[in-house]
Amino acid sequence: MSPALSAGQLALVVNDDEPNSVAIADYYRQARNIPAANIVHVRIANRPHKLSAVEFATLKKQIDSQLSPEIQAVLMVWTAPYAVECNSITAAYTLGVDAGLCARSCSAGQPSAYFNAAHGLPYAQYKMRLSMLLPTESVAQARQLIERGVSAGFRLQEANAYYLTTGETARNSRAPFFPPAGRLPTKKLNIKRLRADELDGATDIMVYQTGMARVAKLDTLKFAPGALADHLTSYGGDLLGTGQMSSLRWLEAGATASYGSVSEPCNYWQKFPQPTVLLQHYLSGDTAIEAYWKSVAWPAQGIFIGEPLSTPYRR
Repeated sequence: MSPALSAGQLALVVNDDEPNSVAIADYYRQARNIPAANIVHVRIANRPHKLSAVEFATLKKQIDSQLSPEIQAVLMVWTAPYAVECNSITAAYTLGVDAGLCARSCSAGQPSAYFNAAHGLPYAQYKMRLSMLLPTESVAQARQLIERGVSAGFRLQEANAYYLTTGETARNSRAPFFPPAGRLPTKKLNIKRLRADELDGATDIMVYQTGMARVAKLDTLKFAPGALADHLTSYGGDLLGTGQMSSLRWLEAGATASYGSVSEPCNYWQKFPQPTVLLQHYLSGDTAIEAYWKSVAWPAQGIFIGEPLSTPYRR
């Protein structure tokens, strides 16, 4: 395995038109010791939820013009915009806009060359700069999120990974890929597979993957630093929408990174994080952004959010 991404390979994209973006980016720069040369400045007025392909092309050109060849991944410090047409902004940035998908959003997506990638830096090896959003709805919550990501690398701790098969049958399409229950002693990780609609009072959660339109009792849970959590549903990536539970709720509950789709994907498992692939790469020492990107076979509609450099299992 190649070493995980480092702070020197991550670009921080700041929206100078949003005070929270400026404040959170500065906090993240200091927390992760991001080089000054890696800070990218753009201006996006009025925080639109969605950009047109033309608007996005202009934004991407502005970002790319400020990047050095060493940059392997990009962290956009804002909540919105999070979509480009029917694509997520992270997929549009990393893979390009899949315009054909917007005519039939339930059709198969373009496959990602980075899915379950064994080794190699994403841009150097695959000509893909990974991307993630760091939400900015609350400066205080963003700081806590950043601190969780940073502290995840301090020591290996006892933790639990939960995989739930729920009563919402259509949202269980990735249950066949749940890893087997048991204990991984060298990682201090207990893997638990449950038939339930939610967890109640669970602690030391490192992974929580389920299928529900809304996940109950998040306020009763305690996540470990570096935790990954997501729910398979149609609009989790509609971050500021109200139709289904936003993936932001996972971060607010204490997770460090998450994922959701911004447009109707139907329930292809390939459009969501594949549980075994995600766990294997995170346990191997990949960062959260690498492990999450490697776990999605067709990521065009999915938004990656959180603290990208979290590495609780790096040796």
